[in-house]
Amino acid sequence: MQWWKETSIYQIYPRSFYDANGDGIGDLPGIIEKLDYIKDLGFETIWLSPHYASPQRDFGYDISDYFSVAPEYGDTEDALQLIDEIHSRDMKILFDMILNHTSDQHPWFQESRSSKDNPKRDWYIWRKGNGPGKPPNNWACLPGGSGWKYDNTTDEWFFHNFLDFQPDLNFRNPEVKKAMFDTMRYWLDRGVDGFRLDIFHSIYKDDQFRDNPFSWKYVPTSDFDEGYFQKLEYNINRPESFALAKEVRQVIDEYSPDRFVIGEVFGKDVVKKYLGENQDGLNLILQFDLIELQGADGNKAQEIRNILQRYESEYSPPFLPTYSVGNHDRRRYISRIENNQGLARLLALLQYTARGVPITYYGDEIGIPDGDLPHIGAKDATAHKYWWLPPALARSLHLYVNRDGCRTPMQWDSSPNAGFSKTSSARPWLPVHPDFEICNVEKANKDPYSLLNIHRNLLHLRKAHDSLRSENLQILEGLPESVVGYSRKSESEDTNIYMNLGPEPVKFHHASGKILFRTDPACTADGAIELPAWSGIVLQ
Repeated sequence: MQWWKETSIYQIYPRSFYDANGDGIGDLPGIIEKLDYIKDLGFETIWLSPHYASPQRDFGYDISDYFSVAPEYGDTEDALQLIDEIHSRDMKILFDMILNHTSDQHPWFQESRSSKDNPKRDWYIWRKGNGPGKPPNNWACLPGGSGWKYDNTTDEWFFHNFLDFQPDLNFRNPEVKKAMFDTMRYWLDRGVDGFRLDIFHSIYKDDQFRDNPFSWKYVPTSDFDEGYFQKLEYNINRPESFALAKEVRQVIDEYSPDRFVIGEVFGKDVVKKYLGENQDGLNLILQFDLIELQGADGNKAQEIRNILQRYESEYSPPFLPTYSVGNHDRRRYISRIENNQGLARLLALLQYTARGVPITYYGDEIGIPDGDLPHIGAKDATAHKYWWLPPALARSLHLYVNRDGCRTPMQWDSSPNAGFSKTSSARPWLPVHPDFEICNVEKANKDPYSLLNIHRNLLHLRKAHDSLRSENLQILEGLPESVVGYSRKSESEDTNIYMNLGPEPVKFHHASGKILFRTDPACTADGAIELPAWSGIVLQ
């Protein structure tokens, strides 16, 4: 089996992981110092959020030079050393790659905006307005508001599918496509094992610039294909983007050993198209069902069962789903599930034993809560236009507009600022979550049933058992209503997983076998399976 189909991924937000030089900002040397922690946990691949040169208005997702490193993170030698150090530990590394847009400070855009006849004018999407002060059409950007920004240098508008200082590249220009593919090759040639592709579904726009149809929905759907009183029909998920996925795959397939790409894509009933009909598109796509999971009440067993059934139906072999509960854009999952530690353990059990690629965001392995940070004065630029919106109201509407909360520094120990900086007096770029004295790596290491050790033990179990990395998963029937079960099989073994996703203990007869793992020491399988509330077990 190809290595990326069996891997496990740990996402690092470099600004918030570990500060090695004492300036309050995480950096690449800091990541190198902590690689053995990630290796010991059992992760096999690291996804590094953007480290490129950038004005940092969107903290690296606004790139001004794809070939350089932001000085606050280090330099190119640090990036190359990071790649080497990861490989020396028999691990892999993915870089975040932003193909959709650049910073408005990128030299390409500076040339493009300088005049209408500049050779790089057509590298971005420029249009005349629809009258004085009126944008060319009604397209909304993904954070809300118009996707067009007026530029008085040439009296025209440029389009941005994200923030207004991130102009979209024009992939209909073959020079742009070649330049971006060469950017990918540059890092692949230096040993990067693949890329996570940011808002890949946004790259192509309608070449006729037609208005998006009206919708009564303002708050965006979870698929982000409807909201802001329109259906986002003409500025996302265009047919050319599905074709581009195959071209990107061809670039990746130039390299040996195997490299892979995983795409951030949204859209109801269309995202599978990015994988290609013959699995000749993106290798994987990010899936967000568990990231949308809210609360610790309701019928969680049915919610999880529905996710498993859909993934097994829509992404049956040779396709492969991905399982993640958090990332750098979403509210921390432990806060979403109201600090239900039992449910948190079960989500880890699901991630690492279901058929798919698990992806864990830094700090989720210890359950760092979301920072309750105000919109006013936010570091995150997406929050600026929502300064008037109380955070509590935003949460009730399931709007997450200040991403500072999920990017607070990693909590290593109970020393000042949670041991985030080598210099204890350094002031972190974001405040450390106030619970760091009880939620940190050092403390969690000492508890055999801590969330951290649950993650560690499951990752090592996954490595040790072929069945947990096989292409086989069968959902089990005839179980109590609150129990979700499935079997994993390989040529050498059968493994059953049972999860009690409810507030009451359950006892039932189903299968017998050796206990390989349990989320709670009170889980038993002696004649009958007994599971306390919010607990799970793995039987061989």
